Amino acid sequence: MSALLHRHGPSGPPPALFAALDLGTNNCRLLIGAPTRQGFRVVDSFSRIVRLGEGLAGTGALSDAAMERTISALSACAERLHRRPVRRLAAVATEACRRAANGPAFLARAARETGLSPRIISPREEAELAMESCAPLLEPGDRRAILFDIGGGSTEIAWIRTGPRPELIGYISIPCGVVTLAEREGGDCFSPHGFASVVEDIHARLADFDRLHCIGQEIRAGGVRLIGTSGTVTTLAGVVMALPKYRRQLVDGTRLNAEAADAALEQLFAMGRKGLAAHPCVGPERADFVLPGCAVYAAIRQLWPLGELTVADRGLREGMLMRLMRGDRMPGR
Repeated sequence: MSALLHRHGPSGPPPALFAALDLGTNNCRLLIGAPTRQGFRVVDSFSRIVRLGEGLAGTGALSDAAMERTISALSACAERLHRRPVRRLAAVATEACRRAANGPAFLARAARETGLSPRIISPREEAELAMESCAPLLEPGDRRAILFDIGGGSTEIAWIRTGPRPELIGYISIPCGVVTLAEREGGDCFSPHGFASVVEDIHARLADFDRLHCIGQEIRAGGVRLIGTSGTVTTLAGVVMALPKYRRQLVDGTRLNAEAADAALEQLFAMGRKGLAAHPCVGPERADFVLPGCAVYAAIRQLWPLGELTVADRGLREGMLMRLMRGDRMPGR
């Protein structure tokens, strides 16, 4: 608070605050920010692993235990929001609520019990929000960009034309995220044969998208950037950088040599479940999900063999905040 008073003066108005909530298949995340000339300054944040999509692939519905965990996390978000004079809030739900037969009913319950009403967004809007948050990572020499987001319940790929306002040329969403793959494949990703089978499956699911947009041809022409936003790629970055503890400010926006990322993937694979649980950039809650995510990344790398990976520790929340702040500046608002 003292920093805010110093900036605005004792009698000056506090900065306008905006909030974004992302309810995913594996995580519930909240971000509260204040606009700046460069974008926004983070005022508060919250993230909790809720595993909302646990068991969804087998039953087609959200389980009672998963819904209870998520309601608890949403209540914690609501408490944080009540403590802040937030001008506008955007709240979205993604793959788990899209796929679950009881997804809409669960969100109605969440609204009654927490006061928060996340709306279910389409895969296209999910890709657009990720593109908006990652646009600052594009460089003047980039003609195109491949942006991938390996989520809990799905993976989104965005094919982007760069420029003053990046444009989404095409996108694809496949129902293969770290949670769905961990449940579907069991421990297979921990064996060389099982891992290779998942890579082959993901490669096949993306092949038509590659051909439709002639992405391989564009890569050969040059000027294509590969950007990854997910826990998988941030973990790879943490391993490459040998971080004793994960630090977002060191990882977000970093560029990894693709061969170094490949070596980090091999290192993670060799650790096994016990080693992953003990790793400072993974931990026991994510140990089962890292290798399924790495298999998705390996398929993307195989299909689009670019020499560098730009790592983004940002996503839907940041994209929502940027939209809210831009809309607030529009005349007449």
